[in-house]
Amino acid sequence: MRYRALAALVCVLLSILVARATQLPLTIKEISLMLRSGYSSNALMQELSTRHFAEKLDVEKEKMLIQVGASAELITALKSGTYSLSPEQMTLAQRQIADQTKRRATETERSRQFDSLYQSQIARERAAARLQAPNANAIRELVKGDLVSLRNGALGHFDDEVLEKKKLIALYFSAHWCAPCRKFTPELVDYYNRVATQHPEFEIVFVSFDKSQFAMETYMREANMPWPAIDFSKLGGKEAIRKYAGKGIPCLVLVDATGKVISSTYAGAQYFGPAKVLGDLDAIFAGKFLDKVAQNW
Repeated sequence: MRYRALAALVCVLLSILVARATQLPLTIKEISLMLRSGYSSNALMQELSTRHFAEKLDVEKEKMLIQVGASAELITALKSGTYSLSPEQMTLAQRQIADQTKRRATETERSRQFDSLYQSQIARERAAARLQAPNANAIRELVKGDLVSLRNGALGHFDDEVLEKKKLIALYFSAHWCAPCRKFTPELVDYYNRVATQHPEFEIVFVSFDKSQFAMETYMREANMPWPAIDFSKLGGKEAIRKYAGKGIPCLVLVDATGKVISSTYAGAQYFGPAKVLGDLDAIFAGKFLDKVAQNW
């Protein structure tokens, strides 16, 4: 029964990956997100030239794009219809976008149907981990004294003692030079800000793949990362942390306090994307799994 449930969960995740592989025309929301994540207006126009634009630009949407840095040239192109689809194509694109949203909602619901079996599996793994390393917080030990965080726009020392109470830690391997990373990071920031206060047992630690401290700090400021990061000068000695990373970035890996992997962007060499980990977190949180086992964790 357990293996049937796990196989079904893999099928769900694969279907989500296939849906995301389809590049649909851009919407205002996506353009705004890309601008906020570091895309230039010129880069966006190149993207629009192949993917096109699936909406109409009204006054309110124009104001929103200007606020997030859209150039006058980009605004003019969107208003003039340079990248717009024909009415028939726009209707089809909007239907496809709605269908994709519906599919994702369906897949999320299907994954939650397997939540109780997933929770049971995790509970057994936690029990085994406690026997092997009772009260251990391996992740805190690996980063002890080497964490920094943003405070009023400046990086300062982060008190790693708070990690003692964290039961779920997401290691975020990312870099400013990586365009897919810059696209995903605002989504991760929004997710963290939404769930962090509700789930104090959860934390994210940023592990930079940037090539300089300046690039890392610039990235953290631009994205307004609310979580701690490993000090750039200490990254060279963090092979025990880097071993969790997959073959590419962005890579998000969810571990428990003992360092055991619960969910990962990669399954071996197969790339599912970091949003897969957020879906698994949602499944855990929705089932109130942590509340049920907190006294034994």
